[in-house]
Amino acid sequence: MGTEPERITTSTRDPRRMAAQLGEWLGGVLPAGSGPEITEVTSPESNGMSSETLLFTAAWQEGGQRVERRLVARIEPPATDYPVFTTYDLGMQFEVMRLVAGRTEVPVPETLWYEPDPSVLGGSFFVMERVDGLVPPDVLPYTFGDNWVFDAPPADRRRLQDSAVSAVAGIHSLTADSCDLAFLEHDQAGATSLERSLAHWRAYHEWVVGEERSPLLDACFAWLGEHLPEDASPDALSWGDGRIGNMMFRDHEVVAVLDWEMAAVAPPEVDLGWMCYLHLFFQDLATDLGAPGLPDLFRPRDVRETYAAASGRAPGDLRWHIAYAAIRHGVIMRRVTERSIHFGEAVRPDDIDDLILHRATLQGMLDGTYWEGVAL
Repeated sequence: MGTEPERITTSTRDPRRMAAQLGEWLGGVLPAGSGPEITEVTSPESNGMSSETLLFTAAWQEGGQRVERRLVARIEPPATDYPVFTTYDLGMQFEVMRLVAGRTEVPVPETLWYEPDPSVLGGSFFVMERVDGLVPPDVLPYTFGDNWVFDAPPADRRRLQDSAVSAVAGIHSLTADSCDLAFLEHDQAGATSLERSLAHWRAYHEWVVGEERSPLLDACFAWLGEHLPEDASPDALSWGDGRIGNMMFRDHEVVAVLDWEMAAVAPPEVDLGWMCYLHLFFQDLATDLGAPGLPDLFRPRDVRETYAAASGRAPGDLRWHIAYAAIRHGVIMRRVTERSIHFGEAVRPDDIDDLILHRATLQGMLDGTYWEGVAL
């Protein structure tokens, strides 16, 4: 693949027009006479390539006083903008965030309103408070240097890692025994939640590749089915996209957990594998280009130990779950790259598997060579 675009298109909507629509909608949500005003509308350019994010300030009259709040709207992307996923259940995300906020100590932004009517902004959306903090960058990834994560002392980076892992452990404290998670169960066939999860991602894979098969991804999903782990922990609420790029930090401690569109019910190892692999992905990108990266961050062995201390439960081996994360990410990367081609930001390669940026990693996982450098 060629050089990644500096600006990845996530929507063709006009933020200014959305601000006017949002203001009109808010006037109907708030009590009569509130007179809401929307200002300082921006759309972040860094993390996130799925749901659309709109940052804004809203002011209105309440009880004879002027109220001003800095807010965030998460909006379902239009189908015409080549969406990354098949569906965007913003209502589910809203409900999950409220569940986590109400039943755990995990920091989640306050959720204010959910609007299912797509006629307001062109898609369903919800509004939440805006939290101040720093997010580890994706473009360029934090492993490349010249950013607050890379430049932090080792002790602070370890504090960031431990805080992130502890937050994930807090999410996993929610189980079917403690609350109703039925709305998060995958509806595919399977005897266990892990089998249903795999079936769900097989279906997504089929949607992404269509008639243009990927020999590598076909081999990967066959490998996953043949090597299902037998030491997975009991099911829990799974964040789904559990990585530090979806967290905000202050003083290297988590202050907000974001992006719940992949939430489901699954063994905790699914989230831990994703967290470890998404760092390995960025680390591999750095070392492939001759940069040192951050090799001591999110090593699976360290993550397992920290998680065990935070949760009181020792997770199973993470090798399969890291491969599961890498393979799912491979499908997403193919879709994201095809999306960039759609918007004229990339060129279609001759080999279809070159749409997957980390194809060499997937091949190394299948033949076993990749694991030689991973601290499991």
